[in-house]
Amino acid sequence: MNTKNIRPQLAALFSVVCLLTGCQSPKAAPPVQSGASVRNNCYSLLHQLLAEQKDVSLLRFIKFEHSDVKELVKRIATTSGTGAKLLEKFAKDDPSIALDDIGLPPGELAARAAIAATKEQALLNQTGRQFELTLLLTQTEALSYAWHLAKVAGENEPQADRARALAGLGEDMQSLYEEVFLLLLSRSNSAAANSIKAQSQD
Repeated sequence: MNTKNIRPQLAALFSVVCLLTGCQSPKAAPPVQSGASVRNNCYSLLHQLLAEQKDVSLLRFIKFEHSDVKELVKRIATTSGTGAKLLEKFAKDDPSIALDDIGLPPGELAARAAIAATKEQALLNQTGRQFELTLLLTQTEALSYAWHLAKVAGENEPQADRARALAGLGEDMQSLYEEVFLLLLSRSNSAAANSIKAQSQD
């Protein structure tokens, strides 16, 4: 697959995972919002994230990955696609549910776009262990965000069946997050051990 064809998916993917300290909006007193408003905003952000995460497995076409990373990324993509379809069904069945209520301030949108471009460039230029570590790091960010969005959406969802479904989706995201974190930790420890070994041989 041509690298140029992957760029749009990369840019979109990393534009929705920037929830680290540097990506957050300045702390200020938030306006009072109703449960429905919070729910729809969470639904919208979660749907946007899941819709992009389902394409993360496309990275396998441009980079080599070890089988454990490839399999985990494939499961993330599949689970995300299923979650996105679930939210779309909710919105189809209930007109009060909005999936376009993103509601981010322009400054945060610009910051996310800048960070997404940086991450995209890094992944396109990296190979091997460095690429895997960067990819796994981006996935811990995305999965943590999805996990907590699903949790908050469920807490503000008055319909019991939907609330349970969101809780299940959140648990799936949490489980994947924990798997990615452990794999990232394993890769980091291995890299550190190899570095120490190389230094001792000098």
